[in-house]
Amino acid sequence: MTHPEHAHAPGAHTHADHTHAAPMPDFSRESWEAKYREREALWSGQPNAPLVDAVENAAPARALEVGCGEGADAVWLATQGWKVTGVDLSATALARAQVHAEASGVAAHVTFTDEDIEQVIERDRPWELVTSMYTHPAQGGRWLVETLAQAVAPGGRLVVVGHHPTDPHAADHPDLKDAAFAAETVADVLDRDAWEVSAQVRERVTLGDGGHERLWRDSVLVARRH
Repeated sequence: MTHPEHAHAPGAHTHADHTHAAPMPDFSRESWEAKYREREALWSGQPNAPLVDAVENAAPARALEVGCGEGADAVWLATQGWKVTGVDLSATALARAQVHAEASGVAAHVTFTDEDIEQVIERDRPWELVTSMYTHPAQGGRWLVETLAQAVAPGGRLVVVGHHPTDPHAADHPDLKDAAFAAETVADVLDRDAWEVSAQVRERVTLGDGGHERLWRDSVLVARRH
């Protein structure tokens, strides 16, 4: 069974500017725990736009978020009526996520865990929404999509977002460049007779330190199981 450290995301993270951040040597539990301890808050606390767009017309039900980080996406989903399970590696990130959920009044609707992803899926599936934002599995993006697809209920949605190979941020970080993927490539593991698939590149611009603009290119996969 694969331990969660092999499939971790920075979590709900409308990015802060990490232009000068040193590249992380790996995506292990220890590495991410050290990363979260460097700052009081690693991410913005706001939900990721591709997820917000993907669930705009979805009826709230059960949701699984893999790589929930400090909980912004999980908490936002809970405020929209979803019953959410958030999985992450970092105990520090999960503690912050729990505080965020309590402060938002939705702690009763969110469960956070650092359990093995595949064990969680095997025990608790299916979910009407399964999502992962900027996850970097050692096994690759195709493995991630194939694994998470097993957790999606009939009529449910899969939302996977990651750094595109042409993303300037990925180019700045060799480890991210190796983990980046194109949405259409990872979507190949989904049977088109069973799934309705949208795979695209989505560009966004953020303001970093000093007010300079920074371009990001995201791979966005949204799939609905028939």
